[in-house]
Amino acid sequence: MSILIPVSFPKAEEIAKKLPYSAGILLPGLCDPHVHFREPGQSYKETIESGSKAALHGGYTSVFTMPNLHPVPDSLEHLEEETELIKKEAKCPVYPYGSLTVGEKGKELADLDALAPHVIAFSDDGKGVQDKEMMKKAMIEAKKLNKVVALHCEVDALTKNGVIHESEFALSHNLPAIPSSSEYEEVYRDILLAKDTGVKLHICHISTKESCEAVRQAKKEGIDVTCETAPHYLLLDDTMLKDDGSFKMKPPLADPSDRIALLEGLKDGTIDMIATDHAPHSKEEKSKGLLSSSFGIVGLETAFPLLYTYLVKEGVISIEKLIDLMSFAPRRRFSLPYQEGDCTLFDISSSYKIDWEDFFSLGRSTPFNGREVYGACLLTMVQGEVKWKK
Repeated sequence: MSILIPVSFPKAEEIAKKLPYSAGILLPGLCDPHVHFREPGQSYKETIESGSKAALHGGYTSVFTMPNLHPVPDSLEHLEEETELIKKEAKCPVYPYGSLTVGEKGKELADLDALAPHVIAFSDDGKGVQDKEMMKKAMIEAKKLNKVVALHCEVDALTKNGVIHESEFALSHNLPAIPSSSEYEEVYRDILLAKDTGVKLHICHISTKESCEAVRQAKKEGIDVTCETAPHYLLLDDTMLKDDGSFKMKPPLADPSDRIALLEGLKDGTIDMIATDHAPHSKEEKSKGLLSSSFGIVGLETAFPLLYTYLVKEGVISIEKLIDLMSFAPRRRFSLPYQEGDCTLFDISSSYKIDWEDFFSLGRSTPFNGREVYGACLLTMVQGEVKWKK
């Protein structure tokens, strides 16, 4: 056995020779453009320290943290609370988003000009900006600043109090449902606004066939749009639901036809990258079934093994394609240079069972607990320094 290097990256061969392992697959460090580390404001769910440790444990060397925090990073003063924690506690590079609107309330623009040099991009993730004119105003300003806007597309009037996708399961369990249109109608709107303003648009966690097709057509028109999806939307659908908080996320798991469309979108390049939308909550918050549990699951420590096992080993996509989706593409879109010496080593020769008790994240909620997978992370290096080793 030997160290496999499926794609070229700086000093890969040199690094491989010095590794304390004689077998495995050596990849450029993974990059997650969508995580929630909950600090400041909700450190009982996750901290910068625990979240960044989870990232390293999953093979990630760069992560982008969403702004649904307390306080929301809508000004330099508020952002500094987060960046000070990052400086003190982060175990790997953590890049914060700035919010688009004050308090993520969609009523007034955040101080985008002041925030721009210090944030990876702008987003009100966790909420869709409901007012069209406010969204256009934000895009115009972000365009001037040459920053990406990363959007959570959701029409509140359609989501209402829904908890899972509009499906047979929702009907049979008498659960309030969320229609696919709550996502794709705002995707349509924001693509048209991006066409008008010329902003760099990135659409977060797409889950429906309509959203995927909208992005596909927008790219054909030359609109500057990218999108991401997450492992759970590629591997699960609403026919696999259980009345368990570990299956509750937003957007919700959709129809099997949506999952198939997303897989096609991966293969043809419509979907640019895979993010985890790592969203930890306390055990209590996720223990109340589909109706009353909080939205969100964790994913940093399971993403690569799941995708390698069920997409690469099953012949859906190549390992080279997966590496681009999880490492190079996020860096390209968000203009983040690859750091020499950022790499991760995975064991793809033997399987193991996902066990949430082994997570470094404070969050434990995942629908994949107990799944048999290949691709345990053996080692993660940041700029040539070992930051995690099994």
